[in-house]
Amino acid sequence: MPSNVLSRLLDSGPGDEIGVLETVFQAAPFPIAIVDHAAALLFANGTFRREWMGDSRQPTALSAILHPGDQDSFHQTIQGLTLDSPAERLELRVMDPNGSQRWVLATFAPLGKNLKGQLLSAVHLTDITDQRRQVEELIERESRWDNALVSSVSGVWDHNYATGQKYYSPVWRQIRGMSPEDPLAASTKEWLELVHPDDHDHVIHAIERQNAGDPAYAVFDYRERHKQGHWIWIECRGACVEWDANGKATRVVGTDTDITARKAAEETTAQMSRRLDMALEISGIGVYESDFSTGEVEWDERMFRIYGLAKSEEVKIGGLWENFLHPDDAARVQANVLANIEEGKRFSDEYRVILRDGSERVVRTRTMSFVDGNGHQKMVGANWDVTADVTLHRELERAKTLAEARNRELEAARSSIEHNAMHDYLTDLPNRRYLDEMLDRVAAECARDRHGIAILHIDLDRFKQINDTLGHSAGDMMLKHAAKVLKGTIRKGDFVARIGGDEFVILSKFEGSPRKLSHLADRIIKELRKPVSYEGHDCRFGASIGIACHTGVEVDARQLLLNADIALYRAKNRGRNRHEFFSADTQNEIISTKRISDEILLALERDEFIPYYQLQFDAATLEISGVETLARWMHPERGMLSPDKFLEMAEELDVVSVIDGTILDKALADFRDWRSNGLSIPKLSVNVSYRRLHDASLSRKLKKLKIEPGTVSFELLESIFLDDCDDDILKNLARIKKLGIDIEIDDFGTGHASIISLLRLNPRALKIDRELVRLVSQSQKQRKMVGSIIEIGKSLNIEVVAEGVETTEQIRILRDLGCDVLQGYALARPMPRSSIPDFILSGRWRTGESTQPDGRKRHATDN
Repeated sequence: MPSNVLSRLLDSGPGDEIGVLETVFQAAPFPIAIVDHAAALLFANGTFRREWMGDSRQPTALSAILHPGDQDSFHQTIQGLTLDSPAERLELRVMDPNGSQRWVLATFAPLGKNLKGQLLSAVHLTDITDQRRQVEELIERESRWDNALVSSVSGVWDHNYATGQKYYSPVWRQIRGMSPEDPLAASTKEWLELVHPDDHDHVIHAIERQNAGDPAYAVFDYRERHKQGHWIWIECRGACVEWDANGKATRVVGTDTDITARKAAEETTAQMSRRLDMALEISGIGVYESDFSTGEVEWDERMFRIYGLAKSEEVKIGGLWENFLHPDDAARVQANVLANIEEGKRFSDEYRVILRDGSERVVRTRTMSFVDGNGHQKMVGANWDVTADVTLHRELERAKTLAEARNRELEAARSSIEHNAMHDYLTDLPNRRYLDEMLDRVAAECARDRHGIAILHIDLDRFKQINDTLGHSAGDMMLKHAAKVLKGTIRKGDFVARIGGDEFVILSKFEGSPRKLSHLADRIIKELRKPVSYEGHDCRFGASIGIACHTGVEVDARQLLLNADIALYRAKNRGRNRHEFFSADTQNEIISTKRISDEILLALERDEFIPYYQLQFDAATLEISGVETLARWMHPERGMLSPDKFLEMAEELDVVSVIDGTILDKALADFRDWRSNGLSIPKLSVNVSYRRLHDASLSRKLKKLKIEPGTVSFELLESIFLDDCDDDILKNLARIKKLGIDIEIDDFGTGHASIISLLRLNPRALKIDRELVRLVSQSQKQRKMVGSIIEIGKSLNIEVVAEGVETTEQIRILRDLGCDVLQGYALARPMPRSSIPDFILSGRWRTGESTQPDGRKRHATDN
């Protein structure tokens, strides 16, 4: 109704007002009523009365037909309306005349004020009972499923590929240890990083098949990393619920369930089953179960095996098994079963059975009876074949009889066994066990008789070469010969033993005269150096001897043996075929060597090995052409040490390769830093040890360093490359060159490498040994030799580097001879990484400043 017409109606008297409104609203096809500000019902059209009031009710207020619980909200809405208010909507419950309840959507629209100033409103009620019931049922169903999923600890996921929306329930997150605020994986690829590597392919394939509607993949399981880092097992159930016009899945919904505990239980059960089956299989025990109520019997595979039957044979109580019983044992065994079944006891038995092939076996059994849940009387038990045990027992009984009869023979053999236990089988000399007993015995005699002990520890020299070249038979003969010599040389009362390999020990009384011991040692060495004929070969070997002696009451014979071993170590290091007495200096030398060894190993742990660098220069222009890396030990107490102070010991410890690798890593880092800061150093050369070249994984390790081809050279000593250089080294060098790392020969000219070796190796450069360079300005012969090396290099297209260049005269001569690169104190000394930039920027080598002595001794490894 237009607002200006309504105003005229409301401005007239109350009776006229209601009459006009009745005419307008009565014609409306929907239920409508008019109420005032107090909710008094002023008017209701026919439709309203039929639907909501019926014939029996004539309420004066609209709230009278409302549910008591909705009346307050109804009044608040009416009273809150103003003339300018928009239409208000409110869901209310209306009570039918028959007492039933219906839901309505009430629409309130202000009409205007009457003469009394009261606001009149139109009310329209729409029945929404069905919609409300459907919503409530939907909410109830959703709540029921949600509660069921929560109680089953299943997380819901919903992938809508059409809209790009994905939903994951709180339980889905809870399974993975995620909080509601934790971000989800941004993509499938990122999520797959959380899937166990072994399950990647399976998960990708399963998801594809699940999306395709394959029922075989409606459920699959996999492992996923929990937020706390451990793996959990997920059982994924999913199905496509929406498809596009081409039949492609556009929405897939499913659940994830944590089945980690179930998987663990399954694995535990499987493990127990495997263990039980393995135990039964190893022991050969067969298991059976008999039902006395039905007469049925179940045998496992091992039971059939024990009785030599096929698994298809039918087993019944009173049938198959009873027929196998030995006639002499059958009555006793069956009576025993019945008696124990009735008493419900566990029992054991042993009896004989006769198999179908006629063989007789002995079976041992362990049995128990019980009543199952169905009230059936049952018996379960285990059988195992003890024929071998019984036979063995009989044999042992016979053997015991024989053993007693042969007791006298064994007693006679005892002394022979004792002799063999205390003597070396090859030389028949006393062995180490016998020596240990003698040491204790002689030490006790010394304490009692106040005489001394002398121990000579003898090791055969060159024995290994004879053994390796002529065979073990020749080696055995040499050992027998050595034993014969020792027994024929020692004094009366002395004790000689072979303690292992080619080592012997002489234990002698010491009367205070080391000269006699020295004469004895010399006599032994002289006799052992005489040639021994073996199958037409004159075999020669020698001996190194360490001597330790002591006089006094408190003699530690075992320490004395250790001292003799230390003296032997010194004799072998001083040239072999000699003897040495143990002394405090010898022990201190060993201790010092041990200390240095420990310090080297500790230095590797502390990262004390660092690179020093010596620049190399183009002989023609004196431009920097490269830098050589030199190893230094930054000792915490002795300061900076060069390789001559630690290299020999490092080789004995077999850690030179480790030091090489450490120096290379640091040098590469420094080299890259210089070049990134604009320092023009074309290449870096690094020393590599002979042992490292045997490392089969060397090329793989170098590849990880990502060395730029042509920027790094490995310097190798010429002595490594004899003409018979082994294939492993050559293969490693070939792999190294493929990585773009050049090869240089260091200390060339010492006489090891031939031209053929150079051609086979094809190095990028060779370095003339400093001893040859040192005399080029003084010796014409030396100058010619250096010139020849340079010519060889040029003819083979190999760059020639002169190291140890210390004077400007040597620079001039080497340049005139055509040398390519110069390195030495005349141009630059070895320096730490931090000094390289200032030195290069200063250009001091051009003014000759670098030739000035710096007060330091030049190391053998410096150029």
